[in-house]
Amino acid sequence: MAGTYTNLLYHIVFSTKERRQLVTAAIEEDLHGYMGGIVKGLDGKLLEINGIPDHIHLLVKLPPKLALSDSVRDIKANSSKWLNERSRIYKFAWQDGFAAFTVSESQVERVRGYIRNQKNRHKRMTFKDELLALLQKNRVEYEERYLWR
Repeated sequence: MAGTYTNLLYHIVFSTKERRQLVTAAIEEDLHGYMGGIVKGLDGKLLEINGIPDHIHLLVKLPPKLALSDSVRDIKANSSKWLNERSRIYKFAWQDGFAAFTVSESQVERVRGYIRNQKNRHKRMTFKDELLALLQKNRVEYEERYLWR
């Protein structure tokens, strides 16, 4: 078989540094659009994006030539730089790490719905509780003492 055929789908989650409430309604739409442009620039496709002021969820399709960690680094670094150039009110930064989960094509609509429902979900659940549940559901090993740095 000649060629490479993939469907590499990732649900990516990361928070603002110190989980500060920095992604306000005033910047959210522009930020999401800008992040979509970063993903497109990586030859990827942003399928869904949403969050609340202290964290964000993305569902992306990435080409096999990219390492996931390099892609997330580029998304975070470029969006932080862009936000800091737009506002001198605060120093914007994302947390150092991230969580990512592979997604089966059969689960794309379910994950899209999950991401779209972020604002309602967080009326009854904290980011900490959500992240712990995602890690446990996806059987990701972790040490809780390192999650909240």
